[in-house]
Amino acid sequence: MTSPVRVTARLDGDLSRGLWLVKWLLLVPHLVVLFFLWLAFPFVTFVALVAILFTGRYPRALFDFNLGVLRWTWRMWCYGYGALATDRYPPFSLEAEPDYPATLDIAYPEHLSRGLVLVKWWLLAIPHYLVIAFFAGGGGFVLWQWGQGWLGFDGGLVTLLSVFAGIALLFTGRYPGGIFDLVIGMNRWMLRVGAYAALMTDEYPPFRLDLGGSDPAAPEPIEPEARATGPTPARTAGVVVGVLLLLLGLGGAGGGGFLLWLEGQRDSAGYVATPATRYTEAGYALRFDTGDLTPIHDQPWADDLLGDVRVKVSTTDDQPVFAGIARTADVARYLDGVPHRRFDGYQDYRHMAATGSMMSHARPPGMPTGTDIWVASRSGTGTLTLDWTPQPGEWSLVVMNTRAQPAVAANIAFAATTPALRPVAIVTLSTGVVLLLGGSLLFVLALRPRRK
Repeated sequence: MTSPVRVTARLDGDLSRGLWLVKWLLLVPHLVVLFFLWLAFPFVTFVALVAILFTGRYPRALFDFNLGVLRWTWRMWCYGYGALATDRYPPFSLEAEPDYPATLDIAYPEHLSRGLVLVKWWLLAIPHYLVIAFFAGGGGFVLWQWGQGWLGFDGGLVTLLSVFAGIALLFTGRYPGGIFDLVIGMNRWMLRVGAYAALMTDEYPPFRLDLGGSDPAAPEPIEPEARATGPTPARTAGVVVGVLLLLLGLGGAGGGGFLLWLEGQRDSAGYVATPATRYTEAGYALRFDTGDLTPIHDQPWADDLLGDVRVKVSTTDDQPVFAGIARTADVARYLDGVPHRRFDGYQDYRHMAATGSMMSHARPPGMPTGTDIWVASRSGTGTLTLDWTPQPGEWSLVVMNTRAQPAVAANIAFAATTPALRPVAIVTLSTGVVLLLGGSLLFVLALRPRRK
């Protein structure tokens, strides 16, 4: 009946009737900090996995940090909608806080199995994951909302029962004891599984609801003098900042590497091209506004970054097509009342742009070659190459049949010279590497063992 994970909770006797209605707002500061702590949690666990695999021991500094994150989460969860068992605001701390109504302790293992560490957190824990999905969320339930039909909710049984307890508290001033015992039992099950999945124990969690605030399956209390000192606030801040730098560094290094790879894809004319995409439209035209031609057209440095733009339009049959670039205002007047398909900012406005429900009643456009709005245009069969230097303002590309007939089909590829691509790639990659090194150093320093 013993377990290395000890979870306790105490139901306060003077709970406010209505405070639980605004606890979601009061918990925002905790959620912000815990967001970054939980970003660090998998990194710390992975480092611990490697250490256990080679040494059979969970590094004490890493163990204390993960235990601190679980303790903080449990206090916040018990105060909030995981139990609503106390109105005492949870402390911003990774320490044990034994006087708080919700406590969590995990006995430090002197030795852990090297083989189990590879399978227990995913394969062996799958049965428990399926069960606690109903506790924490994912099992779901269905309730009836007047006038809106069936509304699904996946908050989980714990949150559902806690809300029921809050409603009872609101109208009667009493928290049902049976709900408290059941909610804490389910939370205890989840925390045991969490500690097992975080590699903090080799003891398989029992399939058992130990109800009530006291933990009947807990080991002997750990003596205070034998308890490890938890991370200080400075170390906690170091871990949070270190993880943030690591994430930014990964993004910078990955983005810079991708840009360098893109630089190597230039064709013989010096253009970097996107893959050709097939576009079809039952209406009269395909229209691409500035958001697709030059996504950063409104920035003063766009010309240096993009350079010249090249559009390749390939016909899919022997029918000649027309491709032209003109100011968006002129194109809008030219296609006013004409069914067509419009793209802007990589969004498809096909249904919004089609202005006629029946093609037989739609207004056909004028012949494109007879219109003087184009600053660059090409027409014919095969592959049409349209070169254009971006200019200030809003511009659009129009692709249609040369005879202004419905049904358009073409393969279209966009390309640009992007003269600043290499410098941007080098700066982005270098910055990412520096952030990775800085984040790793700060992370290691924050989790290094303390001097006694």
